[in-house]
Order: sequence, then structure tokens, then C-alpha cells
Amino acid sequence: MIGRRTLLTASAAALAAPALISRASAQPAFNWQQCKGQSLVVSLTKSPRADNLQAHQKEFEALTGIKVQSEQMPEQQQRPKMVMELASGNPSFDVSHFSLHVNKRIMGTGKWLVDMRPLLADPKLTAPDYDFADMSAGAMGAITQPDGRIDSLPVESDVWLIYYNAQMFKDHGLTMPKTFEEMLATARKLTDPAKNVYGFVGRGVKNANVPVWTSILLGQNQETVTPDGKTLLTDTPEAIWAGEYYKTIMRECAPPGVVGFNWNECQTSFMQGNIGMWMDGVGFCPPLVDPKVSKIYDHVGVGLMPAGPKGHFCPVFTDGIGIPVKTKNRDAAYLYCQWATSKQMALNLVNLGGGASPRMSTYANPALKPPTQEWLATLLASLKIARPGLPEIVPVTEFRDVIGIALTNMITGADVATELKKATATFKPVLDASLKS
Repeated sequence: MIGRRTLLTASAAALAAPALISRASAQPAFNWQQCKGQSLVVSLTKSPRADNLQAHQKEFEALTGIKVQSEQMPEQQQRPKMVMELASGNPSFDVSHFSLHVNKRIMGTGKWLVDMRPLLADPKLTAPDYDFADMSAGAMGAITQPDGRIDSLPVESDVWLIYYNAQMFKDHGLTMPKTFEEMLATARKLTDPAKNVYGFVGRGVKNANVPVWTSILLGQNQETVTPDGKTLLTDTPEAIWAGEYYKTIMRECAPPGVVGFNWNECQTSFMQGNIGMWMDGVGFCPPLVDPKVSKIYDHVGVGLMPAGPKGHFCPVFTDGIGIPVKTKNRDAAYLYCQWATSKQMALNLVNLGGGASPRMSTYANPALKPPTQEWLATLLASLKIARPGLPEIVPVTEFRDVIGIALTNMITGADVATELKKATATFKPVLDASLKS
């Protein structure tokens, strides 16, 4: 989670941003072609954000004269490979796109990435119209390390919501549920295994499934660690309630084999027209409304995350892009990062339906053309109730693995309280050790 100190530091950085841009504007020495002829290797996590960057890559190459070699890798492979190479001091890439909710603290602790603040303040390297002050407070909080360093720039923020089959809802006389209790009741009404129709689908595979559970837990107005990041809250009565809900809806209302589903399997199932509701990120919309691949392209509904017994929130996860300290092409890499997080690229992303823009100006841009107006309205409403969906700790990958195993065990029938207490006890020494390092 984003602690108070991080938020205060981020706020200070945001307040300082106009001064950075002012100095850049006062000395118009910037030239996009300053690194012409150089080459970059860019590591991307497979996602709509990466699709957006690759779709416009030739525009960057024409703008700068820099040649880019980029590759998308599934997150399960890209994340450990990136960390291993950065830790070795010999990364094979000049730019890395990554999930801040997974890798922020380990990147910050290792100081593996270039601090962007001096680059942002350099009028030769930063375009006068980059407008760093346009970044939202949430995006600033996500990219700012506890010590104040800004070692990445924000690419997007992925809020979670509910995709629903509007035709299926209409046929059953149903409306989008407003609470988790209503969502379970709705999912049960839609589920008909004899017809291969299921009311709900969500991630069941270990590690990837944790945000589904934390989304439900936020309805209890609780996160998974205390604000200081030192004490686990993963076996509290609220956490057990969220686990019971996850177990029930996944066992009663999800398709067979869901225990092995990541987002891509959920997305594919939903597009086939046999799923009533799918809980996941706002950025997974593009294929759903594409008539070439989706059977339900013309009746995809998008709804706000339901409210829980003690609160109404949705989780948010932010992607960043950074430069290894060991790169030999720092300036060219910074030009890429700057372009990747520009106003135009943020607009392109939202128009694609690939995520929420980290920039405040995007939503006032007359060129804004989202996939659907319901999608945009839900995105904007979600941003107002967004909270971190994973703890901001160094061993967040281990956290997701341990809790994720507990969640998959629940789907197969294990006792919720027993699994969460065991997982909490297993992870506690890992968290304690990380706090001492």
C-alpha cells in the first residue's frame, strides 16, 4: 500500500514539477533527434499497455531516429527475468516496462534504475511540452519511492471493475449488482452448468488470483498489511470473510477448471458468451468489443466494483517504465520513456481501452474516443474510489505466491480460515526478514 510518507513525498514532487517544467521551457535546447542513430532494447510485459507502445513504435523511431527492438513477454516470465538481470548488473535491455505493484520496492531497494528527477529538470533532455505536472496524485504516489527517488515514469493505472454480458442480463431481467451480496445472488441466477453457462469468472491460478481476493477484502475497508507495512492482516475476520466469498462464488458460479485460469483464460471465456460477469482490470476491454474475436462485442457491459459490508472501493495497479543504471544508452532510453508517457500516448491508450491514463488532461481532450461511454464512465467513477490492491512491500511476489496457493486450495474445497492462517504464518518470517534488510 502507499504509506503516508510516500504520499507526502509524492505530493512534494508534484508541487515541484511545475518548477521543473518552467526551467525546461525557459531554455529551449531540446531536440528529439539528439540521439539519432542509437539503438534501444525495450523489455515489455505482455498487456494492452505494451500493445499500445508497439503499435506506435515506428512513430517514435521516425521522431527520434532511434531504432527500437521491443519484445513482449508474459508477466510470469518477464518479471523474474527482469529482476535477475538487474540484480546481476548486466541487463540485456535499456528500458523496462514493469508493474509497480509487484516490483517497485525491490527496484527501489536495489537502486537498479536511474533517478528520473535530474533528467526531468534538464531542458536539453526533457521536451518543454512534456508537462510532468499533469501527472495525477495517484500516479505520483505510485512512482515515488519512500526515499523520494522517482525511478520510473507512470504508463497507466489499471482499476478493477466488472465486465458483464448485457444480453444475458436482459434475458434474465437482471441489473448490474451494487453490492457483493447482490453479485453472488446474480451469479447464482445466471449459472446453468447444463447449458455450459456460468454466472462469474475470475482468476483462479495461484499468484494471479490474489487481486480478486483483495478486491473483495476492500469491501471490508481493509488491506492486507498495516499502513507501516510491518504487520499482516491476512487472517483477520475480514480476510476470512473475503476468502469465504471468493471460495463460494468460484466453486458455485465459475466454469470447470477455473483453478487454472489467469486473466487471458477469463477473457477468452467471457468473449465466448457463456459467462455472466468477469472481475478484472479496465485495460482488458479491447478484444471484448472487437467483432473479429468476440461473440459478444455488441453487448459488453461495464460496471463499478460492488460495495462490501464496510466500504466501497476498487483496487488500482500502476505500470511504470524505467531505465537500468547500467545502460550505455541512458539519454536515448529517457527519450523513449518520455515519449511512452506523453500526453498523446496516454490518449492513445485510453482510446484503445487499454487502461486509465496517469495524466489528468487526458479526460478533457476533445480527441478522447473510448471504446464505449459506459467503459469511460466506469473508469472515471472507479478512480474516485481506488485504493492499492496489493501491499507495497519488497517480497510482494512471494506474498502473492503464498496467499495464492491458499486461494487455489479454497477453490478445491479447503477450509478458508485454516488456509489463511497457515499462509499468514508462512509469509510472516519472509516479511520480517525483508524489513531488516
